[in-house]
Order: sequence, then structure tokens, then C-alpha cells
Amino acid sequence: MAGPNTLEFTDASFDQDVLASDTPVLVDFWAEWCGPCKMIAPTIDAFATEQAGKVKVGKINVDFNNGTAARYQVRGIPTLLLFKGGKVVDQRVGAVGKAELVKMVEPHIS
Repeated sequence: MAGPNTLEFTDASFDQDVLASDTPVLVDFWAEWCGPCKMIAPTIDAFATEQAGKVKVGKINVDFNNGTAARYQVRGIPTLLLFKGGKVVDQRVGAVGKAELVKMVEPHIS
């Protein structure tokens, strides 16, 4: 359920792929059974393609990677967290449009 520029994160790879990244990382916490998650998936994939090279965009399935979801107190999905320098710098909960993704990311890219 991810486009060619949308990465898949796991509990095991999260620290290396997200926290140690030298570019901002937008993480979509989702699940297969989540209707709003499926609704925003094409928007996330399109955004990942448009931002390739500037921002890493990826998904983490909370059903299989609940350690990371618990670590960041994700209580509702979809939840989007933007990481920069290993820290959460912005977040949104619920289905959001592309304009909202741009608002989240733009201040954190050079």
C-alpha cells in the first residue's frame, strides 16, 4: 500500500531510517483496516514523489509495529509526525490534504 517513493518503516528500522536521517522525515502511522488511512494514501504517495530528495516520506503499520506507535503516543490514526534531527517538529491527526502536508514540511526544508 505504498507508492514507489514511499518508504516502509518498522520498529526495528525506525531509529536508523527516521531518527538518524539527515533530511526531514514524514511518517504516516496507519493500519490496513483504517478507512481514513486508505483515503489519504494516494495523497501521501504523490507528496512523496513531489518531495523526493528533500523529504523522506514513509509509513509505519501500527498493527505490526506498535512499539513505535506507543513510543510516540499515537492514539488515533492516521497520525502524521514530521521528524527533523531525530525529534518530532510537527504533527497532524486525521486525514489531511496535500496543502496541509506542504504547510507541515515547508518550514523544515532548506
